[in-house]
Amino acid sequence: MSSTSHATLRYTTMRIGIFVGCLVVVGLLTHFGLFPAGVGKSNPVWVVLVALVISAPLSYVLLRRQREAMAEQVAEGVGKAKKRLAANQSQEDETQDAQPRAT
Repeated sequence: MSSTSHATLRYTTMRIGIFVGCLVVVGLLTHFGLFPAGVGKSNPVWVVLVALVISAPLSYVLLRRQREAMAEQVAEGVGKAKKRLAANQSQEDETQDAQPRAT
């Protein structure tokens, strides 16, 4: 089993963790009045949007290695799928060539 076998799951879990951490921090800051709470009743939406805006660059910087490992895993999977498709197509061609043609 390669080191990138669960790279997508690991990256996604870490990305969600960073978002949840940012959501908690922004929620606490708005609760205690250290950060603007939004306009009217938009507080929950405001908190989620600010947490998304903060977590995106953090994830980009902090999860570089995990993102690269995930990209390798995806590329490897695409390569295997292409090989299987090519093998299946060659088998179909061989089967069609072996059948007598009706004239």
